Order: sequence, then structure tokens, then C-alpha cells
Amino acid sequence: MEQKGRLTLPTDVDMVDETIRLKELLGADALRDCDGTTMPEALLSQDAKKYATYYTTRKDNEWAKANPEEIQQEYLISDRITARGTTLRIELMKGFHTEQLKVNTIDDPKRWWEVIDRTTGEIVPTDKWEYDENTGEVEIQTIPYHQYTVSFLAFLIWDPVHMYNFITNDWKDAPHQLTFDVRQPKTQKYVKEKLSRWCEEHPEIDVVRFTTFFHQFTLTFDDKKREKYVEWFGYSASVSPYILEQFEKWAGYKFRPEFIVDQGYHNSMFRVPSKEFKDYIEFQMIEVSKLAKEMVDIVHSYGKEAMMFLGDHWIGTEPFGKYFANIGLDAVVGSVGDGVTLRMISDIKGVNYTEGRLLPYFFPDVFCEGGAPIKEAQENWLKARRAILRSPLDRIGYGGYLKLAAEWPGFIKEIEHVVSEFRTIHENMKGTKSYVAPFKVAVLNCWGNLRRWMANQVHHAIWHREIYSYVGVLECLSGMPFDVEFITFDEVKEGILDKGDIKVVINSGDAGTSFSGDKNWVDEQVVTAIRRFVDNGGGFIGVGEPSAYQFEGRYFQLSDVLGVDREMNFSLSTDKYNEMNPEHFILEDIEGEVDFGEGMSRIYAQGEEYQILCMDKEYSQLVVNTYGKGHSVYFAGLPYSPQNCRILLRAIYYAAGMENEMKKFYVTNVDTEVTVFEETKKIAVINNAREAKHTDLYINGELAYELDLDPMEMRWIDMK
Repeated sequence: MEQKGRLTLPTDVDMVDETIRLKELLGADALRDCDGTTMPEALLSQDAKKYATYYTTRKDNEWAKANPEEIQQEYLISDRITARGTTLRIELMKGFHTEQLKVNTIDDPKRWWEVIDRTTGEIVPTDKWEYDENTGEVEIQTIPYHQYTVSFLAFLIWDPVHMYNFITNDWKDAPHQLTFDVRQPKTQKYVKEKLSRWCEEHPEIDVVRFTTFFHQFTLTFDDKKREKYVEWFGYSASVSPYILEQFEKWAGYKFRPEFIVDQGYHNSMFRVPSKEFKDYIEFQMIEVSKLAKEMVDIVHSYGKEAMMFLGDHWIGTEPFGKYFANIGLDAVVGSVGDGVTLRMISDIKGVNYTEGRLLPYFFPDVFCEGGAPIKEAQENWLKARRAILRSPLDRIGYGGYLKLAAEWPGFIKEIEHVVSEFRTIHENMKGTKSYVAPFKVAVLNCWGNLRRWMANQVHHAIWHREIYSYVGVLECLSGMPFDVEFITFDEVKEGILDKGDIKVVINSGDAGTSFSGDKNWVDEQVVTAIRRFVDNGGGFIGVGEPSAYQFEGRYFQLSDVLGVDREMNFSLSTDKYNEMNPEHFILEDIEGEVDFGEGMSRIYAQGEEYQILCMDKEYSQLVVNTYGKGHSVYFAGLPYSPQNCRILLRAIYYAAGMENEMKKFYVTNVDTEVTVFEETKKIAVINNAREAKHTDLYINGELAYELDLDPMEMRWIDMK
């Protein structure tokens, strides 16, 4: 088995001897610096690849201060303020942190700002408001008791990620790093020349890790240095009058701040994207990829590899967008929080290799009194491992301060175990694909493949029901034996379901969100295409509020397909006679209650072909339905758990009408899973529980092995 390689370790100036020791112990073949650390000169002679973190937008305050008009900008929206008379003054920076943001008074406010009457939705004409630079307020001529907001441009005078790291790590003396706009001609020329000089001055560096390129995702702090709003997919900080004028020429219409601030929602991933916002993403992808390629070409001209960190200033690089491969990157690296984020990295095409930073980061918020870094590492690996077996990263690594990890009792031993299992996976699969079912599963939402496996990057929203509904499904799918497609409603209308390779469609999420679909469900082309698909033998799985939009006497527009609808208090006078019958293929492995998380309430079965498998008093939680030649399954909620993975696995085979295919390769215990590499004749059985488990392994429907697995064990078996 591989004893070394595929591993990147962080280092720092005061960790030379310990870095060398751990490099040899763990078999690392690459060393890296990270924000707040420095690669020691003494390690440059080590037999390992040297990664250097490179910032195109910061770590050069001298340039930023000399060119204040080319500091990066962000669109902000003020608080909603109610007018009580005919004039109103709104303080723009109220609630924002003035060390991070500064109102842009260089460019004409009347050209680039917008005042909106939020009671009517109308734009307030520019002759009815004025900006008072002395007080930082906008004075508006108002209608009493209407609410108003101001959308305005602000300079990012403290890089958001540097600010986050500064606060998290309690740095005291580090100067605040300003962030400059590489898209603008003067700064662009300077940054390219600086990159060339840097490459010349660092011949020992093998891999330039761009963090990332030009535009930071939305990370805005309040006046108490707390996160005010975070949108990992947000484009709010990718704006400037220079860029927006280019957009207007490209798009053929005038840009509005509202396209970015989006009523204060900042185009959250949960929002159904507007045409204008999708246009802006498209424009930014085109422009960012062109400029990023120029940076990558410079790195390549010096014989170095170019790696992109999928984080920080990643906006515009959209790795599943149609322009990403044009950049010419050698590699992508990103943080792995679970199976979903792992697949977000490992599924990327157009690079030579992918790398994941496993958790925990070696930061003092985890390696501290009361912290549990070993437990976090184990939990992270259990979720990542099942996804790696389906779509492997080429490399793994860690980030942060190596000293914290090295001094934590037992932590390095845990890392040894993780690295060993990772190498064993590669040794046994030998670059081949794992077995997948003979059909595809499609996840239907407003984003489709552009945001493949992208959902849960906003950590503080993780327990919201919407996350339960959508990310629970994705987390289960990330380690399942299916090829998963992410499709849009437009693709449904264009006939993607008629091609025959997709057998099951999953729609999951809360009503009104991009994940569920909102108004797309009153498009007759969409609903008729899916009805036809199921009627002819396809499967449809709904979680939460699938096909939800109140219209023509139905809340779930596919209530006929699903066999359920949601009581919206309009049909309380209609009696509903629901009875449960839990005997079904989907629940055959399941012992005890099913966990629906918060779940969707007031779901009732309707029609003539349904069977209710789980109920909460008089309402339904899990329902199957026959529709023509096809089947549907409805879940009130689906948080990730090994048991829910098993339920969804069986539901997919049932919906596809291929129950007999499930036991081609199958394990009986819900805490265990099996992955098969037919070309190398290797089988991996994993225990996802912290307790020992017994499981039976079936091959081609026949009992092949009875296995007793240790806690969290991965057992490899040779196929007979």
C-alpha cells in the first residue's frame, strides 16, 4: 500500500523541526503556508512540493493607499426606515463596521445609488433625495409612513477574510489589509507585473495557490465586528462603476443596484435568481475567466503550477460554469466540511487534480479548552470518506497552525489513520470508477449544474428546515451508487427527461426558494413534462415542499403525482381519512422511528393510489404513490443520518421501478455501506457508526459475507 504522498501539511517559521518530523511520520509530499504563517527558509530544501499562498487582491497596502479609487467596492443596503413626515434622513453606515467599509463618495451617487420606497416598490427619483457627505446621511422627500432604503456603493477598506482571520485568531498587531480591484486597468497592470516579479524571486516555490482571484464572496460585518450577513455565493462585492459600465455594454440595459442588493436578501442561494442576476453572473464568469487565465499563464511561464482555492475571492470562477476550464488551472483546493462539499470539489473538471482541506482547521477556536478536534476530525472523515469512495479527491491536506495540532494529545495519531485510509482507497481503486446503478438520478432546482453540490456553505443556517430538506438529500446522495445530474426547469421544458437515462427526479426545499422552484411550478410545460415522465415509468421524489405554489386549488402542483398536498387552511372543511400502513419495500431495513427533522407539517394524502408509511397524528410524513407506470415518494423532511441514507437509497430504487437491482451489491445494516470497484475486483464496506456493527454483504442478490466491523472501520474484500 502507498505509504507516502497525496498529503499537504501546513508549516510556520517556528515549526521547522516538527514539520520535518511530521512530514516523515505522515508521508507528506507537499508543504504549504497559509494566512498569517510564513514558509521557513530552512524547509525550502526539503524533498516536497512547496505551496505558496498568493493574494492578488491584498497584502499590498502601499498600492491600495496610493490608489484609493481602485480599492474594491461592495453594494450595501441601508436599514428600512419608516418616514413619519415628508422628509427622512437615513444614516448609511448604521449597523456596518466602519473599519471594514467606507461610503464611496468618489463616484456620482445619483448615477450608482438607488433610493426605493419599499412600501410601493417604486424607485424614488434622484431629484427627490440628496447625500450629505458631512453627516453620512441621505435626505429623502417622503410619503408619511412609507418605508425607504438606500442602496449604495462602499469601499472595502479591510479585506473580509483577513478581518475574519484577525478576529478568529485574536491577532493584535497585524495591520488591516486593504483590498484592491484587479479588474481595473491600472491595478491590473501592476498586479500582473508584481506576479511576474514574485515568480522570479521565488524559484523554490512549485505551486502558486491563488486565494482566489479577484472578488470576495459577500462577508459583511456589523458595528460590533460580528458577521452581519454571509453569502458564499454572493456577488455583492464584485462591483464597481468600471465593471458595471462594461456590463451595461455587454447586456444592453442599465444596471440597477437592486439586481445586487435584492430587497436586502443579497441574492441568497435560496432566492430564485432573477434574469438580471443570472446575466451578471454570466458576464462576471466571462471576464473573470479571461483575466484569471492571464494570471495562470504568467505562473506557467515560470514552470510553476497554478492552484485555485475554492473560497475567499472565488466569485466569478464558478467551477461548474462553462468558462472555468478556459482558465487553465492545474488544480483546485477547497475546504471539506462533509460529503456535499467534498463532491463540490472532487466533481470539478478542467483541472489536473483536486485537493481537499479536511477539518478541523488548526485554529485556536477548535484547539482550545472545551474543544474537541479529534471528534471533529472523525466526524468530518466519516462523511468525507463515503463521498471519496464515489468521487475521489486526488489529494488531502490540512490548514492553520501546525503547532496547535502537534501539541494536542492523540490528534496526530488520528490524522495518521485518516491519511492511511485515504491512500488505501486510491491503492484499491487504481483510478477506476465505482459501480453505479444503471440509471441516473436528477436533482431539479433553479440553479442546475452551475451550482452542483453547492448548498450549505453558510454555516449559521445549517439547522434551518430548508437545509434539512435540501442538504440532507445531497449529503445522502454524495456517497450513494448513483450518477447524479443537477437540472433546471428550463432543461425540463427542453426535454431532458425524454432522453431515457434519468429514471428518478428529486425536488426538495421550502416553497418560494430556488431549491423548490416557486413560480416554475405554474409553467404548464414543466408540470406536463414531469407528469408524462412519471406516467411512462419514471420516478419522482419530493422532500419538504416540492412543486409548491398556491394555484388553482392546489398547493403542491404535482399533488396528483405525489399523492399528497399540504393543508394551507383553505380545505379544512373537507374531511380527510388518512390511515398508515408501514409495510413497504422502502422501510424493510428500518428499525425504530424515522427522523424527519423539523419536517413539513399538515401534509395529507389524497387520491386513490397512495400508501402512507409514516404519520404524525392525523398528518402524513412519508407517502408512496403510483402514477401510471411510475411511482413517487414524499418525505416531510430528510436530515442526514445513516438511517435516512438507507431510506432514500431504497426510495430511489423503488421510484425507479428497479427494486431488484438494489441487491446487486448491498449491505443489510443501515450504519454500513458498500462500494464496489468492478475493474479492480475490490469491495469496500464501511461502518459509519462509532460502535461495532454486524452486517451481511450481498452480491448479485446472494449472501456473500457476514461481517463484524469495528467502530468506523473500512473493510476491503476481494471479489470472488
